[in-house]
Amino acid sequence: MTQPSRSGGQILVDALKVHGVDTAFGVPGESYLDVLDALHDSGIRFIINRQEGGAAFMADAYGKLTGQPGICFVTRGPGATNASIGVHTAFQDSTPMILFIGQVGGDFMDREAFQEVDYRRMFGQMAKWVAQIDRAERIPEYLARAFQVATSGRPGPVVLALPEDMLITQASVADTRRYQPVQASPSRAQIGQLREMLSEAQRPLLLLGGGGWNAQACADIQRFAEANALPVSCAFRFQDLLDNSHPNYIGDVGIGINPKLAARVKNADLIIAIGPRLGEMTTSGYSIIASPVPAQRLVHFHASAEELGSVYQADLMIASGMPQAAAMLAEMAPVDSGAWRASVAEARAELAAWQEKPPIFQDGKAPLDLWQVVQDIRAQTPADTIITNGAGNYATWAHRFHTYGGMRTQLAPTSGAMGYGVPSGVAAKIVAPQRTVITFAGDGEYMMNGQELATAVQYRAGLVIIVFNNQMFGTIRMHQEREYPGRVSGTTLHNPDFAAMAQAYGARGEVVNTTAEFAPALQRALAHAREQQLPALIELRYDGNLITPGATLETISKNALAAKAAR
Repeated sequence: MTQPSRSGGQILVDALKVHGVDTAFGVPGESYLDVLDALHDSGIRFIINRQEGGAAFMADAYGKLTGQPGICFVTRGPGATNASIGVHTAFQDSTPMILFIGQVGGDFMDREAFQEVDYRRMFGQMAKWVAQIDRAERIPEYLARAFQVATSGRPGPVVLALPEDMLITQASVADTRRYQPVQASPSRAQIGQLREMLSEAQRPLLLLGGGGWNAQACADIQRFAEANALPVSCAFRFQDLLDNSHPNYIGDVGIGINPKLAARVKNADLIIAIGPRLGEMTTSGYSIIASPVPAQRLVHFHASAEELGSVYQADLMIASGMPQAAAMLAEMAPVDSGAWRASVAEARAELAAWQEKPPIFQDGKAPLDLWQVVQDIRAQTPADTIITNGAGNYATWAHRFHTYGGMRTQLAPTSGAMGYGVPSGVAAKIVAPQRTVITFAGDGEYMMNGQELATAVQYRAGLVIIVFNNQMFGTIRMHQEREYPGRVSGTTLHNPDFAAMAQAYGARGEVVNTTAEFAPALQRALAHAREQQLPALIELRYDGNLITPGATLETISKNALAAKAAR
């Protein structure tokens, strides 16, 4: 049949609908006006952001929450460079995402025209695939491939450049079918070999992480852990793959790991790693699991065959999607777990001790107790609350002391990107408006993408943002005191009144200075977010000396000075 003639922009939007897209994020640009016009009556919700970095972070959060590619549109040049932080985050986090970038027209290309960039070179190491669509009739083909690549194997970002003249070209072309993600599965022989290794173990440990999980996969892996009485740990910022209240959960293997859990990882005689890349943060700088040949026997499941063996030479390497692996493990005949069954309760008790109030707050002298802040959040919010954060020491209070309720209650960048917390929180509330969303943001973190609070107000996304204001780039200051004690340089911040600024945006804003003030303030913020469907912000003003649960800045500096004097 003869296909009706459509503009490139219309063909592209129609292809998005074929692939099930319901939401896109972006900042408008003249380089893709025809796409904006096609979106007008498409039924696809286009969320207008205030900066492309925020838009890309929102697309990443959408991908994490739904398992479908997060869609982001930005203009050429500066728009693309701003959005690159979200692409890098999606790549390291294994999040499906597609970034569309307006591009100069073909008649101006390769002249360093206005805002022209070669995106294949720019994004080459940050994306699974980077391409430019030069002919309108090939748009359906390119988009089908983009969705296929973003969701198959190890999920990740795809970048497509859209020349302006291509988007206004008329073409007659048929739409494609909807994409079908492709994942490998373990063989029965591999599952049999794993079972044999597990039956020979005395101190096994299950380590979960990476992308590509869904609710069924999490339920299946829980069945596997229960059937075999396995202690379950989660990789850095993947703490929500098992409900943290489950008796088999023993903690997260990441930055600031519980020393007793680190010892359990090192002393394990079998680690079954399902999903994580086993990167620097999860392995404590490749120390608790040595590279390339670990001291422990290692079974490594990963969605990408290219990842397996690239850093760790595991005893058994299995290329598989997480749902496929979890389903087969759930059906595996259990082994005799008598050798380690009692150790699960011991490890669980060590986690409980690790989550008790830290010594820096036990004397009650600190006006604002950050440990109690987390306890109040846990007491006032449901188990499926989504907690989001970016990078910074403030995130430790959530990672160590909050109880994540299971699949998808945590949104945080394993790439360590600052500025992620607010955009991901806004996106989470837009995608799942019925759920409670709490964003943890440091003062430095908040100022990097805090303008997305305007997006939250515009789309009535009633999240609660908690700003940890200690007037410094805390993580860097901590490292500074450790390496160059007493020589503060480049880490002090002069901050605005965050609560007043939130009110200027049309959100609720409140300042908290003491522990007693927080619980009532949180109650008011949650009620406002729920009843008004508008965001609320609580600014915590606290002593910056209380930099981590384990040590104050003064202690870190004194220890560093003493170590230097002893040398």
